[in-house]
Amino acid sequence: MNSKICLCDKKADILERAIYSEICSHDGLKAKDICKNISADRKTINQYLYKAPLMRELCYRDDDYKWHGLVRQNRPHIGLGDFCGYYSSVGEFLELEEEEWFKTMLSGCKNIGRNLNDTRGLFHSFRDCRNVMVQLFEDLESVFQPDWEIAFELRINRARYIRIYADVLVLTEDKAFSLEFKMKDKAMPEEVRQAAKYTEYLEVILGSEYDVIPCLVLTKADDLYRYEPLGVGDALIPVCSGNMLFNLFDEYIGFLKE
Repeated sequence: MNSKICLCDKKADILERAIYSEICSHDGLKAKDICKNISADRKTINQYLYKAPLMRELCYRDDDYKWHGLVRQNRPHIGLGDFCGYYSSVGEFLELEEEEWFKTMLSGCKNIGRNLNDTRGLFHSFRDCRNVMVQLFEDLESVFQPDWEIAFELRINRARYIRIYADVLVLTEDKAFSLEFKMKDKAMPEEVRQAAKYTEYLEVILGSEYDVIPCLVLTKADDLYRYEPLGVGDALIPVCSGNMLFNLFDEYIGFLKE
């Protein structure tokens, strides 16, 4: 995919991304400190700080004139949980019983303004996602790290510039698996595109050290793992059933041995 991100038809250029990453990799930086590590003059840096979408929507300046990112680009990703229905380490997630997790999930969704209208089975879909993820980590028991991060119902919706959504996000040391869940057994082209829609946005938010892997997970399918075209050029993304999600992680992390 293109390495640039489109924010409402405005390209986040290399300098904008570099400034944003510099801010989000530290715990408070003044403009002069940013200039030391970014190849640009002070005037240009200030223009980006006060006008560029990434800084306007996902950063803030404190009373000491230091800039902070709402989501840090270090592990764990401090601030990410403020935009999720549920966020924790994988180890903490697995320690929760289903009802305790569900209660926490609903509370988190209310906090981020997520519509909890259950007329179309939303709550069942939440539980469905959780059950698939629990099974995944049982399959990965010998290889996953408890400090991997997991987020359910990621919703970063800042004014008119920033839109980032993910049903489930799993962050390893250097990979981000962005999982779009559908309680179906067949993939529609628009659902495949939806699964990949926010990939480039996540690449910016998480930083250059992360590879973002989108996937459409069909929880009513069985033993399914294949790649589907996005309809743009020859780009493909994985589509799998819940019981084959293990294969996605193996393909990109490579823990199975011949």
